[in-house]
Amino acid sequence: MDSIVVTGGGALSGQIPIAGAKNACLTLMPATLLSKEPLTLTNAPRLSDIKTMTALLESLGAEVSALADGSVIAMSSHNADNPVADYEIVRKMRASNLVLGPLLARHGHAVVSMPGGCAIGTRPMDLHIHGLEALGAEIELKEGYLHANAPRGLKGAQIELRFASVGATENIMMAATLAKGTTVLKNAAREPEIIDLATCLRSMGAQIDGDGTGTITIQGVDRLHGATHPVLPDRIELGTYMLAPAIAGGEVELLGGRIDLLSAFCEKLDEAGIAVTETEKGLKVARRNGQVKAVNVKTEVFPGFPTDLQAQMMALLCTADGVSVLEETIFENRFMHTPELMRMGAQIEVHGGTATVTGVDKLKGAPVMATDLRASVSLILAGLAAEGETVVSRVYHLDRGYEHVVAKLRGIGANIERIKTNG
Repeated sequence: MDSIVVTGGGALSGQIPIAGAKNACLTLMPATLLSKEPLTLTNAPRLSDIKTMTALLESLGAEVSALADGSVIAMSSHNADNPVADYEIVRKMRASNLVLGPLLARHGHAVVSMPGGCAIGTRPMDLHIHGLEALGAEIELKEGYLHANAPRGLKGAQIELRFASVGATENIMMAATLAKGTTVLKNAAREPEIIDLATCLRSMGAQIDGDGTGTITIQGVDRLHGATHPVLPDRIELGTYMLAPAIAGGEVELLGGRIDLLSAFCEKLDEAGIAVTETEKGLKVARRNGQVKAVNVKTEVFPGFPTDLQAQMMALLCTADGVSVLEETIFENRFMHTPELMRMGAQIEVHGGTATVTGVDKLKGAPVMATDLRASVSLILAGLAAEGETVVSRVYHLDRGYEHVVAKLRGIGANIERIKTNG
């Protein structure tokens, strides 16, 4: 098992290229099931989750090839005739449930394992089910699998989500592209990944309006054709690397970065005393002067502060001047990184969905354990600012969401390496 060793104390300088968005790519890949013609994605990230989605699509009969060192994904579903998504693959990644809508639209029936064996009410699949049932599907949960049938075909409908779920919005959008008639989806998610999916589907011949707003209208068409589509930059990777010079000092340019992807996050950085400036190639980030200031953060659906940057922001605020309050409103159990930061000397109190962080003068290097994807990178960021050596174990989580993280940080001057360990 690998660990990452970080020795803190040095200011950072240089450039980091931002990869294509993991969450966008994982949504775009199942769109290949909607057409028998090829779909090619460029600017794809090279991550283990992409390999998992590749394996899932191949199990459904699609052909998937990684080209140009994995940055191009060429797919063809002309022989994708298996409508069953098996638990052994789906359990590895929640995004696997995004094949449900496309399979239903293509075959009129689908059997898809519940992701991770979770109950419908947790990170709810019930929103996906509600939307697809409104389109005419009959869905039953049996032995851990969703059995979906559309005996009379999918038909356009008026659908209102009780929560602006990204996954449910994506599943319903894809299914509705081939439904008969018009679908109006209200309280739709507004994330950049939704806009990216709609852009790709339009390039395949879909008729979609309103993406990026709370109401999306989809006029069903008889068939979709092939397309080539560039994956948008990963805003979570972008935000993570923006925090590196904020935590460690120095100035770093993020190539391909865009403020519009992270407006609420950038506002909080400004409030904390971190300057973010646009350049011809992306964004440049540096502290304005002195110590970072304490700020309060509340995670919200887009365009609010992203839950996927909460752990990394907490690492920054551990050495801020004053007391910060972080409120997590999206997911439960999202403070699992807190005890590990406290092992490094952070002062944090957690009560339910709220964490209170009192800034300390300096964090101290320590052996710590990653509990999830975002927690793992937050510990690496904390290590950049800590005295001495931080050893982060269980870093296999990182490979799901960050490509070449050690090389990218080393390229801007971080003292970091990945090692094989016995633990």
